[in-house]
Amino acid sequence: MPLPIIIGAAALATAAYGVKKGYDGYQKHSEADEIVKSAKSRYERKKSAFDEQEAETTLVLEMLGKKELEIGQSFGEFKTLADKLLQQLQANRQNKLEIRIPKHELQKIESYSYTAVGVLGTVVGAGAAGAAAGFAVYGGVMALGAASTGTAISSLAGVAATNATLAAIGGGSLATGGLGMAGGTAILSAAVAAPILAIAGWAYNSHGEEALKNARKADTEVSEAVGKLGRAIEQLILTEEYARKIKVVLSSIYGQFNQYFDSLKEIDSFLEDLKGRTVDKEAELAKLNDEIIRIIENGYALAAILVDVITTPIFKVKKVNGEVLKDENDVPVMERDKDDFMIVNETNLDKILIKARSDAGGIAAI
Repeated sequence: MPLPIIIGAAALATAAYGVKKGYDGYQKHSEADEIVKSAKSRYERKKSAFDEQEAETTLVLEMLGKKELEIGQSFGEFKTLADKLLQQLQANRQNKLEIRIPKHELQKIESYSYTAVGVLGTVVGAGAAGAAAGFAVYGGVMALGAASTGTAISSLAGVAATNATLAAIGGGSLATGGLGMAGGTAILSAAVAAPILAIAGWAYNSHGEEALKNARKADTEVSEAVGKLGRAIEQLILTEEYARKIKVVLSSIYGQFNQYFDSLKEIDSFLEDLKGRTVDKEAELAKLNDEIIRIIENGYALAAILVDVITTPIFKVKKVNGEVLKDENDVPVMERDKDDFMIVNETNLDKILIKARSDAGGIAAI
């Protein structure tokens, strides 16, 4: 056979081989594209659901934190007014007047009020909402130790604001690569780099194989990420549910507390009005003696119940010898599960909420 024919046949065979390998490469590359497209779509759907739930949970925590701070501020105002009226009652008595509230309960109420007022005075403007959410998570746990340990209120407020996002609560780094994919969907394009098209069919096929390999790897990572996002959503939903439960109980008991607070304000206004009149002020005050004591005692009793609810942490805290473990920034260290999520303090929250309702129900309404 003449040489040119042999060369021609060899060239045809080589071309056919190249076409076949090129087609195989195209098929694998197309398969890789479909895998990546599907994986990206799955991730984006789950991430969108996570973002929506995160926003909703954060909003509920903000509302809870604002309510807790409002309650703490009211305690300070109640104490100021109660002390004023007690001093007036005491003025004409030889025996010291005592209210029947344990001293440690009064100290607890005062400490919480001090913290709440301090945080409200430190965080203003746009940062207030974030600080409120953070306070709902950390503030109650930190509040009772703030005054006694000398923890700066501004520091506590800063910690609350810094840790307000749910990324800190759930998974530690969901938004910054904690899903095994350094930064969400952006990694997909890097993990599955488009193959370099070469003239030779075998080169294209080689990159097709690599693309398919990378696509499958990315798909596995996305499946893991989607699974973690799903568990994170469940965690956020549970957190939201308990934040709502706590707020409902607090609002109910706080309404009861405000009835006593309003009555105390009315008595104070009445006594102030007497100052400009020619009446026996001491006699009028004596008539209100038992009523003032009852209002103050019941008001403080309700305040103590509210503080017990607020200072029961939403998430389980680590303890050493019965004391809350804190990090170098004096922030409580939370227990975490296998996914690095904080663990909702379900059992203790259920107990304290039931007890709070029961105890408040035993205090007669005005």
